[in-house]
Amino acid sequence: MADLPRRLAWEVLVDVAEKDAYANLLLPAKLARTKLRGTDAAFATELTYGTLRGQEFYDAVIASAAGRPVSKIDAEPLAAMRLGAHQILSMRVPDHAALSETVGIVKRVSPRTSGFVNAVLRRISETDRDTWLERVTDGLSETGRQAIEHSHPEWVVRALTQALKGHGRDGGEITALLGADNTPARVAVTALPGLLDRETLPGDPAPLSPVSVLLGDAVPRDVPEIADGRARVQDEGSALVALALAAVDAPDGTWADLCAGPGGKAAVLGAEAELAGRRLEASDSSEHRVSLVETSTQALDNVDVTVADARDATGPFAKVLVDVPCMGLGALRRRPEARYRRRPDDVNALAGLQREILTAALEACAPGGVVAYSTCSPHYAETVLVVDDVLRARQKNGESPVEVLDTPAVLAEITGAEADGFASVTRGHGRFAQLWPHLHDTDGMFLALLKKANP
Repeated sequence: MADLPRRLAWEVLVDVAEKDAYANLLLPAKLARTKLRGTDAAFATELTYGTLRGQEFYDAVIASAAGRPVSKIDAEPLAAMRLGAHQILSMRVPDHAALSETVGIVKRVSPRTSGFVNAVLRRISETDRDTWLERVTDGLSETGRQAIEHSHPEWVVRALTQALKGHGRDGGEITALLGADNTPARVAVTALPGLLDRETLPGDPAPLSPVSVLLGDAVPRDVPEIADGRARVQDEGSALVALALAAVDAPDGTWADLCAGPGGKAAVLGAEAELAGRRLEASDSSEHRVSLVETSTQALDNVDVTVADARDATGPFAKVLVDVPCMGLGALRRRPEARYRRRPDDVNALAGLQREILTAALEACAPGGVVAYSTCSPHYAETVLVVDDVLRARQKNGESPVEVLDTPAVLAEITGAEADGFASVTRGHGRFAQLWPHLHDTDGMFLALLKKANP
């Protein structure tokens, strides 16, 4: 019988392929339900995420070994082949175990395809990873080769290369960036300011966020401070976005998070607002995401959570956060399947919404107040171009001016790091900020702090 870690990983891979499910939601639930812990849970986790991170490469190998494109292979046997290829080519799993245990899964659910899966995996096991890589990238362009080697679709490689250049960095960093996307992110936990000191949490102090720790070997569900809402699993970059908005001066008044789901930034911003004697209005257009915000902010008494479209915000608010819907290309190390789920045209589909939300946020911001525009994507069309277009439109329409603050300097004050390390492009006396997985070991968060002029 196929062992449980492999079975769980295979189930997640099938659901990701067939139902557009999210591995980071499915796998923890399965681990909790089956009470899988310790090395078995770690094995299931590596099988799942490692297979997803390497899928572009494994698919090229499978297509060659099977003699047919993967689009012609059903989801269940294909998931098993991907799982087996990862074990054979990228893990220290004996070939016989990778073959027999993985084929065993297929025998239980689809006996008629088990022979095919077995034959393909045996063919894959005849050649090592480096030889396979040479074979499946022979004759490809540099971008095509990087796409296979680092398992990112070609358009993502091009988009991230352009993003590096657009934010003022060397396009040659793309190899390091793609590699960082395929390096498992350490689990970071944020202690909500005013409710908990991070020193009470297990793990080591995070290098950038002053309220975060890197959890180490501890399991989040076993940390009582997470269970009671005083701490939450959250990437350092996400925490820094909220801390940066909280740190800038603004007039008295209510704060707002207009795209609050699932609630990580809202929790940090709400905690900072409580320390400042302010209330936070946290809203999202999705009822499901609003329920997540309610859970995330359960330990706070100053947060009002509602279902609302960010474009309908009225205010006036002293501080406004809009972490807009985006491509998510900055979080591929945490959600590896997103690289295969998105398409180039998705940028255009989101562009109008992003501009509308930022425009509404500036309208809802009180004179002298500050808007934080944030994305978990470095894509130039979702970051710099959106802010530039909205500010240009305001100027053209004769609306009150908006000053671009020196966002890297704000982050430097919070983190103790050099401001230039966070710098994106310069606008007037201010600058946008961009975090990078390969430079900061955070998700690729973009942040622009915009101060609305007094009349």
